[in-house]
Amino acid sequence: MEAYFNDLSSALYRTLPSKDKLFCWFSGERSDFVRFNEGKIRQAGSVDQAIVKIQLFHGQRQATAEQTLTGNLDTDCKALSASLEELRTILEDLPDDPFLLFNPEPLESRMIREGKLPPAPEMAAEVVMANRHRDLVGFLASGPIYRGLSSSLGHRCWHEVTNFLLDYSVYLRDDQAIKDSLAGFSWDSHTVRKRLEDAAQRLDLLARPVCPIRPGRYRVYLAPAALSEIFGLLGWSAFSAKALRTKQSPLVRLQEGEQVLSSKVTLQENIAEGLAPAFQGEGFARPGRLPLIEAGRFAGSLVSPRTAREYGTSTNGASSGEVPEALDMAGGDLPQGKVLQALGTGLWVNHLWYLNYSDRGAGRMTGMTRFATFWVEGGEIMAPTPAMRFDDSLYDLFGKRLEALTVEREFFPEPTTYGERQTASVRLPGALIDGLTLTL
Repeated sequence: MEAYFNDLSSALYRTLPSKDKLFCWFSGERSDFVRFNEGKIRQAGSVDQAIVKIQLFHGQRQATAEQTLTGNLDTDCKALSASLEELRTILEDLPDDPFLLFNPEPLESRMIREGKLPPAPEMAAEVVMANRHRDLVGFLASGPIYRGLSSSLGHRCWHEVTNFLLDYSVYLRDDQAIKDSLAGFSWDSHTVRKRLEDAAQRLDLLARPVCPIRPGRYRVYLAPAALSEIFGLLGWSAFSAKALRTKQSPLVRLQEGEQVLSSKVTLQENIAEGLAPAFQGEGFARPGRLPLIEAGRFAGSLVSPRTAREYGTSTNGASSGEVPEALDMAGGDLPQGKVLQALGTGLWVNHLWYLNYSDRGAGRMTGMTRFATFWVEGGEIMAPTPAMRFDDSLYDLFGKRLEALTVEREFFPEPTTYGERQTASVRLPGALIDGLTLTL
């Protein structure tokens, strides 16, 4: 696909007037998908697709178009050339864009990360065998994802990564299920069996009579999957330079020094070890690692080219939405095997959902517990609990109440596949917190 993209974009540049600048963004995949229901393979298929977005610049004006590729060079060249002509016509009537910024210096980047994956039918068969006839529902996605950038100025960037994601729930009855996911760059049969065995054990615990709990503040362990929901919410505005400038970020008080988090909290945008490419659509490179919070204190933000132009600062290659694409939280010193002992009495929360801000400026968020939250006494899981709403401040949860983070961390690729597989991901530990406020 890399050579095809280079040939296609080069053909477009040969017809481009010298006064115009053209950027081409490539997005493709060769994916195998398997869907499970009742522990059986219900649907299997493959997706082989590629899309090119062209962005034409003339002075301070810009226009974009997108084309799904056929794989035939002549056909695709004609279609994109026609789109390019339409963009030239559109540009004549567009006003200048005051915040337009692209990298005029040519950038070269090439990264190919090959995964160690067996064929999709073998992986799917292993899931079915390891599940042992339980009611498992979910999907397996695997294969290479491609991203590319080329420009008439000389940009030549390519990103290719092969990975898998197994996202599933093991269903008990009514609204009771164990949700889990497993992802990575190499398939390990032992790990798959172990995760499904662990899910089965928790399913047995889930079958116990529900233990009702009252609203109040409880000692809690938030598993990595629960943290992924919290940081998924924070990602939409917390680390955005634009949101910080306009006081829309829940981290404004951290940035201004009014609040601090626990010294255990260190976050970075870790492009070097994630799925996302080390470049973006306007031709700027992304650093391999970008500190966001260091030892509980504000360390940096995601600055897109448009925000950089608007506020007269430098971009660090963030996307237009200034959302983390490879968020990485440092682990702590609590071994996963000792979490129950350290928790003592309280709640083990595997998942959260329906999160939103209850007071964005104060860093307060609300949401619901979900999927196998357990009551723990004396370091032993006693019973499942009903779904409860929480409302609390990130400055408390990850500040004075944070007792420990686990040594082990989990990797979560973005599971949505609408239109195409995604390259965003997070890597997070679990968190032992002395107090989560449940409201109803």
